[in-house]
Amino acid sequence: MKLLYFAWVKTKTGRAEEEVNPPAGVATVGELLTWLEGRGPEFADALSDREAIRVAVNQSFAKPSDPVGPNDEVALFPPVTGG
Repeated sequence: MKLLYFAWVKTKTGRAEEEVNPPAGVATVGELLTWLEGRGPEFADALSDREAIRVAVNQSFAKPSDPVGPNDEVALFPPVTGG
């Protein structure tokens, strides 16, 4: 699974992207975020406010209950506002 981090999520995690192999029990976006939080304090900090994180799976917005798989590209980013 390829993870992409944007804006302050990138800054807090210290990485722009990475390849990961979550455990077999990680099958949804929500489970992925929970697993990521356990990877270290930088991830726990970046993902502490789930309302402030948006997720896209294969370039489509995803909800916590949406599935994720080993060949997916998952992007994590803050909400985007415009004016």
